[in-house]
Amino acid sequence: MGSPSARSGRRADAERNIVAIVSAARALLSSDPNATTDDIAQAAGVGRMTLYGHFRTRADLVEAALMDALRAGEETLSCLDLAGDAREAMTRLLASSWEVVAESAALLSAAEGVLPAGRVRDLHAEPARRMAELIGRGQEQGVFRTDLTATWLVSLGHYILHGAANELRAGRLPAQDAADVVTKSVQSVLTG
Repeated sequence: MGSPSARSGRRADAERNIVAIVSAARALLSSDPNATTDDIAQAAGVGRMTLYGHFRTRADLVEAALMDALRAGEETLSCLDLAGDAREAMTRLLASSWEVVAESAALLSAAEGVLPAGRVRDLHAEPARRMAELIGRGQEQGVFRTDLTATWLVSLGHYILHGAANELRAGRLPAQDAADVVTKSVQSVLTG
C-alpha cells in the first residue's frame, strides 16, 4: 500500500480522467449522438480501459454527460429572474431554456437512445419544477389557461423545446428564428 500522498495522487489523477472523459463525451455527443466510446476516449486523451474503468457502459457515460449538461444548464436557469408578470417571466425562461436545449439536442438524442424509459424525464425534474411553478403562478394571475393542468402544459413546453431542437439539427428551422419560434409556440399553448 502506498503513502497517503500516492493514494491521493491516484485519486486526483482519476478525478482528472473522469472530468476529461465527461467533458469529451458531452462535446462529442452534443455534435454527434452516435459518437463511439473509442472517439470519446481518444478526445479525452485516455485509453479505452481507463474510460471503461470509470464508466462500465456507454449508457453510464451518456448519462454522466447529460447530467453534466443539465448541471451547467441549471447554473444558468437558477439565476434567472422569474419575478413579475408570468408571461414576461416565461419569455425569459424560454429564451434561456432554448439556449440550453439547443446546445445539447444531440446529446439528448443519444441519451434517449440508451437510457431506460423515464430516466431522461427524471433527470429533467428541476427544470420541469421551475416551469410548473411559473405556469401555476400564471394560472393564478389569470394569464395562462386553466383548462389544462400545469403538469400537462410543462410536458407540451418540453415537447416544443425538444422538437425545435430536432428541427434545428435537421436544418428545417433556421437558428436565428428558433428562440422566437419556441417562445411564440409555447406562449400560444399557455394562453390557449
